[in-house]
Amino acid sequence: MKIELGYGRGSMPLDVPDKNLLKVLTPAGAPQGLRGEAEVKRALREPIGTGRLRDIVRPGEKIALVSSDITRPMPTWKCMPALLEELRAAGVSMADVSLTFGLGSHRAQTDEEKRHLAGDEAWETITCRDSDPGDCVHFGTTSRGTDVDIDRVVAEADRRILLGNIEYHYFAGYSGGGKALMPGVSTPAAIQQNHSFMVDPQSRTGHLEGNPVRADIEEAAAMVGADFIVNVVLDEHKEIVAAVAGDMILAHRAGCRILDKMYSVPVPKRADIVVTCQGGAPKDVNLYQVQKAIDNAKHAVRDGGTVIVVGACTEGLGNGVFASWMEGEPSPAAVIERLRQGFRLGGHKAAAICQVMQRARMVLVSEMAPELVRSIFMEPAASAQEALDRALELYGPDSTVTVMPFGGSTLPRA
Repeated sequence: MKIELGYGRGSMPLDVPDKNLLKVLTPAGAPQGLRGEAEVKRALREPIGTGRLRDIVRPGEKIALVSSDITRPMPTWKCMPALLEELRAAGVSMADVSLTFGLGSHRAQTDEEKRHLAGDEAWETITCRDSDPGDCVHFGTTSRGTDVDIDRVVAEADRRILLGNIEYHYFAGYSGGGKALMPGVSTPAAIQQNHSFMVDPQSRTGHLEGNPVRADIEEAAAMVGADFIVNVVLDEHKEIVAAVAGDMILAHRAGCRILDKMYSVPVPKRADIVVTCQGGAPKDVNLYQVQKAIDNAKHAVRDGGTVIVVGACTEGLGNGVFASWMEGEPSPAAVIERLRQGFRLGGHKAAAICQVMQRARMVLVSEMAPELVRSIFMEPAASAQEALDRALELYGPDSTVTVMPFGGSTLPRA
């Protein structure tokens, strides 16, 4: 079977022998209904748990919209026209509206990137900016000890409207909802404390009830105040196929249920070989982002099997702390032990990847130099086909293969 895997801005071919192919894990299909901007408008007309946005905001109020940065697939520009229309309908002046991109622990963005995310109308009409972790307002501390420090522009607004896309998250359960505030526009120290709860067994992909990371996020967001959310669900082509709006909890949960129907996929058994990728740019820009596809693949591979990771990683390893942990320890076990000794933001993803390595051999197809790949305990391969052919030779003619073309957003259920 011939399969095209997203790779950077293009794709990479893969031919899996039919007799070896166990399953290609693809979304179950998008719900019937509107798409794109039309679906966003529908969600704004039919909010969950709140009144319409135009009935919540008031003229003269400072309105802070908060959305994702360039490392996320959230198509903010497709939501902004309908949102601005709602705000204008309420009599809000565009001079009182700001759009803040939550950097979390990521790099600052260029003006070109910010304009792309905002769309031309928003860029030319309202203030569009990156969050500033150096200028925050303190709201207190959560019951789990996380300082709630929020970007000043967002914190001092009269209304906060949170945007985001809902996808699986390997320890917060799902993205979206209150994550726009924590970690989106918070400080590295606060993010580190929140993320330290990832070691709890309840902090896992697709799990909300009793998840301490998600509970901490939503407690922090409630302390700050979130008046309204607009969250979207994307298909494998990153197009909006569903949208929810309204209450931060109720609307978010409705979006999570939609995601499960699309992306939680059963597998007949764990395979000898799993080929996974993020589906291309921007989600495979560095290994720090590709980690999501690796983490989901662990649910589809057998102990002692091979995970083939396909991701361009044109920016290399990504996060500096992540890179130093991956390159600075002698073994995967040492990286995991380092996390046990003390949580460090960035290092947590290094430890997550190394946990998968303790169960399976890992091969990386990327633009990174082979010597760098070897230094981080992975085997380099020039192409997905080369990596697969080597693995088939290793496990024999009856070995099984599962392919995850959208590994970061597909959750296998074994």
